[in-house]
Amino acid sequence: MKSSRPALGALVLALGLALLAACGRRGPEPEAAAARPVRVAPVATAPVGASVRAVGLLGPKDEARLAFKVGGVIESIHVEEGATVHAGEVLALVKQTEVAALLEQAHQASSKADRDLARGQALYADGVATEEQVQDLTTAARVAQAALRTAEFNAAYARIVAPADGVVLRKLAQPNELVQAGQPVLIVGGGSRGWVVRIGLADRDRVRFGLGDPAHVEFDAFPGQSFPGRISNLASSADPATGTFTVEVQVEPGSARFVQGLVARVSLAPRDAPLGRVVPVTALVEASGSEASVFVFDPARKVVNRVAIRIGRLADGAVEVLDGLPVGSQVVIDGAAFLENGESVRIAADGAAGAAHAG
Repeated sequence: MKSSRPALGALVLALGLALLAACGRRGPEPEAAAARPVRVAPVATAPVGASVRAVGLLGPKDEARLAFKVGGVIESIHVEEGATVHAGEVLALVKQTEVAALLEQAHQASSKADRDLARGQALYADGVATEEQVQDLTTAARVAQAALRTAEFNAAYARIVAPADGVVLRKLAQPNELVQAGQPVLIVGGGSRGWVVRIGLADRDRVRFGLGDPAHVEFDAFPGQSFPGRISNLASSADPATGTFTVEVQVEPGSARFVQGLVARVSLAPRDAPLGRVVPVTALVEASGSEASVFVFDPARKVVNRVAIRIGRLADGAVEVLDGLPVGSQVVIDGAAFLENGESVRIAADGAAGAAHAG
């Protein structure tokens, strides 16, 4: 029995040493979870009146419908649609046979009238012709001179000349076609006064807007871009064919290369629309009717708190906040769907939040 006690003590000692070694080899304590990256935006003040949306076509502000002063058969058209033209360049001609004949006729008539007047004045000096006859001959000479000036003017406008530098937007006739005086043959647009989108508004919308009211314009040709604009012209009467009022929206192209005919989506907001608190639509976590919730960033504690709010009208990617958020509050606009109330977060650079959640 005495020989077993030392063995038992050795066993207890060995177990103790093994336990100490195991404790020494225990891994480090797990680190706290990293703060989730999010993007935030402030609650801002902006117009919240119901905006009006319309679709139109882009074109230059200066748009000239060019025609011949006299009717006739087109001899030649020197340009095609899309061609660049310069001021003073001859674009089209009418066949000159009839025009030249009328001009020659006017020249001959004027020359004859001048000769008749000179003869009458000589006869009056000899006492053969009366003063009344000389007066009649003077009138006839002046009428003939006026007719000559008219023929010369018409001959000068028997061709179409570019009024300014620009681009041929439309070609409405072809060589050898018979056109009437004043019938448009070419439509030329100049870029000196910028670009406009022409849209049609119903009467109930027309009366809400005035010159200078702001607009936002988007094009399928430039996805993801919004171009600032303003109303530059408002029709005072409706188009008889459509019943709508034509509105021109001046658009600033920035670095974009505009071309005539681009389809544009225009959003108009009345300048006198009431101001209200707005947040981006992407900030809403849940919404039902006028009730919604957002996550508000607490910069002191670096956490987010879920806040219930009441919302109103939608306009251009933003929603009106009726109650629940003061102006200047920071709301989460990217990453809110993954958050919990009271969770620690960090402000991410643009694109980082979405990339983190996607991973």
